[in-house]
Amino acid sequence: MAEIVRKLIGTSGWILMTKSIFITGAARGIGASIAQAAADKGYRVGVFDLDGEAAAETAASLPDGKAFQGSVTESADIERALDDFGAAPDAVVSNAGIVRFGPLVDMSEDDWRSVVDVNLTGSFITARAAARRMIDNGGGSIVNITSINGVAPGPNSGAYAATKAGAAMMTEQMSIEWGPAGVRVNSVAPGLIDGGMSAPIFADEEFRKLRIAKIPVRRLGLVEDVAHAVMFLVAPESSYITGQQIVVDGGVVNSIIGNLPRPAFIDGVGID
Repeated sequence: MAEIVRKLIGTSGWILMTKSIFITGAARGIGASIAQAAADKGYRVGVFDLDGEAAAETAASLPDGKAFQGSVTESADIERALDDFGAAPDAVVSNAGIVRFGPLVDMSEDDWRSVVDVNLTGSFITARAAARRMIDNGGGSIVNITSINGVAPGPNSGAYAATKAGAAMMTEQMSIEWGPAGVRVNSVAPGLIDGGMSAPIFADEEFRKLRIAKIPVRRLGLVEDVAHAVMFLVAPESSYITGQQIVVDGGVVNSIIGNLPRPAFIDGVGID
């Protein structure tokens, strides 16, 4: 495993092995929450983001964080950051993503391609660079952040749903190709999360209440909910899990039929 050896000062002779994690889109929102959760568990954290200043602020808030500025669409940026981060990381989280809202019939090719480039190609570039290092080092864990929009698409979300569904299938393919080399690959699909790119959506209190009413657990998700799922997937406790997607949505995807209008007699008992 890619670990940084640190000798304790004293006569105990014990050696601490610090695990490392590299996270894209980690300057704020879900990415920053994952970075904090990893730091809380003693990880050395690489904070990669297009916004270098914000990445530096997030990294500075962590006990052992290091900031990197770059784009996931540029393999040179990812390669340079991973090289500078040090030995092959124990875990890599591909979290960087964008959305361009609007009806498909009016979607420009530039907007379509920009979302595909970041969400799908960027996740591939990041995972590929991580896997090469992990394979040489005996293994590791990769988590791709997808979305419930990749499970059940919403209207006017442009290329977002297609890229997230593609990232989920890409995760499965990576898992079977890289599993024999000790690299596990899984994904986490956030639902209605009160933070990150969704924060402006829930700023309207009335709209917020309407959406909460449709969620089976009757609350919006937190960025910490997503972070907890990610940390489970990179932990030794999940060492037999690969090629899977954990949906963190409070039951939204499974509640579609329940949220549709239905006549009262359907809910009766013993109807033939």
